Order: sequence, then structure tokens, then C-alpha cells
Amino acid sequence: MSRLMVVMGAAIACFGMLLLAIIAYAGWSSNQAAAERERQLVENAVNRSILAQLNEQKSIAWWDDAMTNIRSDYLNLEWIDGNFGYFLTETYGHDEVYILGPDLKPVYAFFEGERRDSESFQLRANELAAVVAEVNTGAPVGLTTRPNTFEIGDYQFLSAGSRRARWGGHILKVNGHAAVVAAMTIEPNIDMNLARAAPHMLVSVRFMDEELIKTLGESLLLPDLALRPAPIRGDGIVAHEFIGDDGASLGVLSWKTRRPGHVLLTVILPLVALGIVLALIAAFNMLRRLRRASNELAAREASAIYQAKHDSLSGLPNRPHFVERLGEFFAARGSGELPAGARAIVAYIDVDRFKDINDTLGHHAGDQLIKVVAERLQARLRPEDFLARFGGDEFAILCAPANADGGAALGRRVARAFASPFVIDGQNVRVTASVGIAIAPDHGQSVDDVMRHADIALYEAKAQGRDRAVHFTMEMAKAVEERRRIEVDLRAALDTDQLSLHYQPLVCARTQHIVGLEALLRWRHPERGDIPPGAFIPIAEDSGLMPALGEWIINRAMIDSKRWPDLEMSINLSPVQFRHVDLEALLRRAALEHEADPSRFILEITEGVLLDAGERTKSMLAAIRAMGFKTALDDFGTGFSSLAYLSAYKFDKIKIDRAFVRGVAKSTVSKSIVQAVSTLGKGLGMDIVAEGVESEAEALMMAHFGCTELQGYLFSKPIPADALDKLLESYDPLQPIAAPTAPGAASAAASATPSSTR
Repeated sequence: MSRLMVVMGAAIACFGMLLLAIIAYAGWSSNQAAAERERQLVENAVNRSILAQLNEQKSIAWWDDAMTNIRSDYLNLEWIDGNFGYFLTETYGHDEVYILGPDLKPVYAFFEGERRDSESFQLRANELAAVVAEVNTGAPVGLTTRPNTFEIGDYQFLSAGSRRARWGGHILKVNGHAAVVAAMTIEPNIDMNLARAAPHMLVSVRFMDEELIKTLGESLLLPDLALRPAPIRGDGIVAHEFIGDDGASLGVLSWKTRRPGHVLLTVILPLVALGIVLALIAAFNMLRRLRRASNELAAREASAIYQAKHDSLSGLPNRPHFVERLGEFFAARGSGELPAGARAIVAYIDVDRFKDINDTLGHHAGDQLIKVVAERLQARLRPEDFLARFGGDEFAILCAPANADGGAALGRRVARAFASPFVIDGQNVRVTASVGIAIAPDHGQSVDDVMRHADIALYEAKAQGRDRAVHFTMEMAKAVEERRRIEVDLRAALDTDQLSLHYQPLVCARTQHIVGLEALLRWRHPERGDIPPGAFIPIAEDSGLMPALGEWIINRAMIDSKRWPDLEMSINLSPVQFRHVDLEALLRRAALEHEADPSRFILEITEGVLLDAGERTKSMLAAIRAMGFKTALDDFGTGFSSLAYLSAYKFDKIKIDRAFVRGVAKSTVSKSIVQAVSTLGKGLGMDIVAEGVESEAEALMMAHFGCTELQGYLFSKPIPADALDKLLESYDPLQPIAAPTAPGAASAAASATPSSTR
């Protein structure tokens, strides 16, 4: 053990020394790299200052007016003062501005805020000669070459001018100071006839004074950048000799570098050194505890792997684990470990109406139910079956290997698991389950295919009414694909004018005159023809298209309603559309946009809207009525019809479903329901509409039972707006029906024959 301790101590010491060297080098190299990067940034900034000065010159030097006012035979000095002298010095801060003629003799000078004798250029001639010569000849003349980032830009199309235009810019010592010197020929920008004359040359000087250096420093986040005659010393100060393009020393550029390695060298390095010493001291203890820590780590790793593959609430394997196990089946089957005919059953299980449990008993009760369901299912399965929870109320079972007919047996075992009530917080709770079953490889050659098909079968089980097990068939996949295709086509139909509204008249039961219309959506597919609403409305509700579809219906109905100003217009609102947060704003906006009178519109809702009615439903209905719209309860009697709806919500109309209208002549129950609803509706001040009236006998009976309005094929099927115009012109009402005067009148009407209604 002592030898091990010596070896370990030596290893730690060597490693510590190496680590200290690495940290020291990293700190030093990062400081050097930062200083070099900052030096390059400063150099780039200097180059940009030359580029900026050339661009400032270009804004006035390449200009037809400049060519016109600066000629060998004519100089408009006042114009040059305003557009060259004052402009460059006051706008851009150039210190000296000169113009040289084609023979390179000075013709204009401007500095210290005023025009000067052109011959004053001779004071700068020697210092600026190299730049002038470079522009004049188009080739470098003994100056350091800088990156040529100057661009002609918008002048590219002026081929003649751009070919002869020349420019140059450098950093030089002028009058003992560093300065940006830029020069370029004066060229036309539009009228190329002006280019026949030899060009003049614009030369400007801007001294790199404290203000310019400060501006460059701030652009580089180096606020203390300065140009000094001699280097200064200081902690973190970088001094870089500034050499002009003519080789002359212009001073020293200095700034305080950021020193990213400073923390490494002053803080981290000492701490690491201390840590190494402490590590040597702790080596003996660490060796003793190493085994224990290793064991603990292994235990935690095993726990982490378990948690990654299991559901925390139920303790069952989770979806990734299920996918892994199903993948193992396919791999074993493909490698020959399982016989070629081996099959696996995948069952998706969904607890029916689990949301109701959460909403009524609370999430704690929902969690308890999930745990008990997991225990029940596990108890019903074989030891080799694999049960997993996917989340929420979704479970999955993998039976592998299994027989082809094992799916039915599995479905029965699941049903038995849910046969008896569950005890949750002392209460008996009865729930059922929907099961979707797919068999591998019959229903898919991959994990994704089999799981997707099991999910499709589960969807079908729910669609068939829940509490059942459904085996996947290819027809289900085709139905899903058909739903997807209808959804895609319906989205396109909204944008391509494939939708239309048909209108079915509502007639007064007593006078037989048309008093209203119901707007009904129709879709004529360009390839598949007319698609019934029952085929695409549920898809629109499931896919989130219903709000957009409902908005289109409301707008179209309000536009068309202007054609029949004396008739009321009924518009159906789906439960999805009614729960949409923007419904109130949509109705208000549509009425305003189309100048529609809300009192002419009846918004029909079904009992499904009221099943989960809360404060929002009540407030929405109140808001609709407050805007002036009327409301109707559609298909009354087909769902969970409750008299409480009629007393709790103020409807203007009740629409009796056609099932009761068709059965009224043969069924005393239907007759009693129609009479009761009519009597109750009238007592609450509501109109009663009978839907699906197809014979004169039915019209007569509905009128005598107290219905105020009739609707059905007896009067007209739903027709397009143009056809409705013709119907309104030619419509011949049936014989008016007198209101019943005695209780027995309705009974007498029930035995009437069609021939007695004329």
C-alpha cells in the first residue's frame, strides 16, 4: 500500500506540474493572441479610415456638376468652396483640401476654414507627392500597399468613367503628424461627354489627431487607444509602433489590452497550485474512499438507467423502453433467433374519459387511478408480456412471441381488468378502456409502422364508441389517409373558391310564407365532385380548420343576406367554433364590415356546446345576444337534452330534430315529445322550428302541435343563392293552416292523411 501511495503521490505531483505549465502557457498565449487580435483590429480600423475618406471624396468627386465647375478653362471658386472646401472639412472633418489640374499643378486649396492661395499646396507637395503620383500613374510609387477595399458601387454602369477613374489612399507623415491622405480623379457620373476633358484630381488630408484616434478606439471597444510620440509602460499596456506607408515612424499606438489570460495567471494558477498540494494531502483519503465511491456511482448509474426507461408515477416501462423492446423483437426475427413465423402483438390502451376523473375528483385521484390500472393490467398479463405507460392515460402492451389470434385473447384480458370498479379515495369509480391492436409483422415491417397502426386502431376504437378492442385493418389506414387528404384539400378549398353556401327556406307554420333561411356549407371538389358536410366538418373540427371555416361562412352569409333583406338568416356554429376565443370579435367585425343588422341573424348551436358549459359559455351567449344576434338550440332531443338548458339559457328558437318529425305519425312517444317541447318553448317565449318536414301531413301536424316554423324538403332542399332568387319569385305557399282552438285538435291532426292538407 505504501508503494502505491508513493507512486500515486509522484503521479499527482507530475500531473500537477504539467497542469501548472499548461495553465501558465494558456494564460500567456491567450494574452498574446488577444494583443495580436487587437493589433489587427487597429490596423483594420486604420484601413477603414482610408476607405471612409475615399468614399467621402467619391460623393462629390464623381459628379457631373464637379466636371462642369472645375475645368482647365474655368473654375467656379464659390461653387468649389461650398461643395468641396466647406463640405469636406465641416461635414467629414478633412483638414486640408486641394485640387490639382490635369498637369498636376494646384488650382485650389482650402484649409483652416477658408480658401487659400492654390500655391500653398507647395508646402505639402513633397509630402503628398507619392500619393499624387500613384493616382496619376495608376501604379504604386514606393508606398506600402494597403488592401484595396474601395468599391465603385453605383458607378459601375458608367463604363467610360469607371475605366479611367483612379484613386489612392495612404497613411503618411504630414507636417510632422500622422495623417490620412486620399486622392482621386474628378469624373462625371452621368454625362460621359464630360469625360473627354482630362480629369482634375482631388486631394484631401485628415490628421490623425486625438479625436480621430478616439473615434477609432471606441469603434473597437478600446476607449484608451492613443497615438503617442513614445511608448509608455504600464500593467496590460500594449505599445505598437505606428509606421506610415512611406516608412516614416508616426509614433506609438498604445492601448490597454483585455488580457483574457490574466485570471488564469493571477487567480487560477495559484489556486491550482494550492489544489495540487491539497490533492497530495488528500491522496491517501481518496484511495481509501475510492472503492466506496465507485460502488455508489455504479448504483446511481443503474438507478439513472432505470429511471430513463420507466414511468415515475406507475413504475412501468416508458415509451422509449417499449420501442427498444419492440425493436429487439424485429432484430431477433431478422437475425434468425426467432422463427420466421414469429409474431408480436402491440396493443395501445386508452382509459376512456380519464379527463372527467381529473376534472371531477382532482388530479390526485387521476394519479391514483393510473397506479391501480397499471396494477390491474399487470395482474392480467403473462409473465413474458411487456406493459408500458406512454403518459397521461395511455398504456401499451407487447406480447412477443404470440399467436396470430392472440390479439382477441389480449383484448378480453384487458376488458376483464376494467370489469370491476376501481376504489379511488374510498369511492367506487367505473371506467372503461379503448384498445387498438396491431400484429407484427402482419401490420408493419418496422417499429414505427406497427406502433402507428396500433394507434390508428385505437383511434377507430374511440370513434366506434369506446369500451372495445379493435384490430387494425388496412381500411383503417386508408381512412386515416383519406382524412388527411380531405384536410389538405379543405385547406386549399378555403383559398381557391371551392366552397359555397346553399340556403334552405324556413316557412311560417301558419301562413306557409317563407320567413327565413338556413345557410348550409357545400364543397364541390374539382376532382371528386360534391363532398357532403358530414365527411369534412368533423375533420375540420379535429384539425383546427373550423375557426377559419366558420369565419368564411359568417362573412359569406352576411354578404348574401343583402339579397333578401326581409328574411332572417340562420348560421350554424360548431362547438369548436363556439369555444374559439375570437368568436365575439369576429361577429362584431363581420357585422360592421358588411353593414349587417345582427337582429336578422340566428346563430344555431347544438347541445354539445352546453354539455361543458361554464361561465365562459354563459358570458359568450350573453355577449352574442347583447350585440343583437338571436340564438337557437339546434337538434333538440338528439343528445343529452335537458330542460335545464331552456331555463338556464335564453334562446330565441328551439329546433326539433327531424327524427321526431318523421316518427310523429307512428310513435306516440315522438308525438308527446314534440307537443311537450312546443308547449314548454312557447311558455318561455321561444319559437319552435320543426326540421325535416317532407310531407304535407307532417307540416299540418307540426303546425297543430304548436310549431311556429317549418323546414324541410317539402318546401325546398338547400339550393344556391341564384336558385333561391328564382324560388322566391315563383314560390306558391301551401294552404294556410289555422291555429288549433281546442286540445283535441292536435290529436285529430295526427290522424290526417296527405290528401286532407290541401
